[in-house]
Amino acid sequence: MPLHGKKLGILISAPPQAHNFRHAVLTAAAALKQGAQVYVYCIDEAVQGINDHSLQSLCTEEGLILYACAYGAQRRNLPLDGPATFAGLTVVNDLMSATDRFLSFN
Repeated sequence: MPLHGKKLGILISAPPQAHNFRHAVLTAAAALKQGAQVYVYCIDEAVQGINDHSLQSLCTEEGLILYACAYGAQRRNLPLDGPATFAGLTVVNDLMSATDRFLSFN
C-alpha cells in the first residue's frame, strides 16, 4: 500500500529495550519517509521510552505525533511534562478509527 498522504497509527506496549519497541520506531521512520502522517501511542512499559533519542528525533525532525498513556506514566512515577502528549485510552480509540492502518507492537 502506498503510504503518501495516508495516516498510520502505532501502539507500542513493549519496553524501550525490547526488539519490538525498536521495530515500532523503525516502522514509524519508514512510514514518515514515504509521506505518511504517523501517530504513536506508548502504553504500559513503552511509556518509559518516550525520551528515546530515535523516537524524539522523529518528532522534531520528521513530524511524528507522539502520545503516551498518562495512567501508565503516573503508575511508573514518570513526570507528565515530557515530550509526549499525555492522554487516556480514548485517544487510542480515536487513532484506531481515524487512521488508514493501525499497528500494535507488544
